[in-house]
Amino acid sequence: MLSPKMQEALNAQVNAEFSAFYTYLSMSAFFEAESLSGFATWMLHHAEEEQMHAMKIYNFINERGGQVELRGLGDPKTKWDSPLAAFEDALEHERKVTYLINQLVNLAIEENDHATNSFLQWFVDEQVEEEKVVDDVIQDLKRVGDSNLAIFMLDRELGVADHAEEEEN
Repeated sequence: MLSPKMQEALNAQVNAEFSAFYTYLSMSAFFEAESLSGFATWMLHHAEEEQMHAMKIYNFINERGGQVELRGLGDPKTKWDSPLAAFEDALEHERKVTYLINQLVNLAIEENDHATNSFLQWFVDEQVEEEKVVDDVIQDLKRVGDSNLAIFMLDRELGVADHAEEEEN
């Protein structure tokens, strides 16, 4: 059974994951409007991952006899000055989620909640990967600068890479 403090913290994390879903979904819509369908597909895929993360915690709360309490989501940002600016915001958001996951692990340790600590280790590992994949795109965008041709090629690459990843799963 979850302690009230752990249940509250996990519910806050469900909200944070849904907020990440909403943020990536907004980024996908932005890129669609900018006719950058590869970037849009990449963001949509990551939105779906964030939704899956939220549901994973949602299910865990229920499995541990807790009560899920969904909260409202704020309006996500809808416009960025460039693809680079959008990905920099995504990385900042991922770093925030990493911090929150680490705080959850600290709480689980403090409360001697070994089941929750074990459950959260998947998220610790996942956040390392999440930050890396976003940072990889940022590094590519910094390399190509304002070159329309290079951004076009990167857009195509991200769309194809994301489709290949979907076929593997």
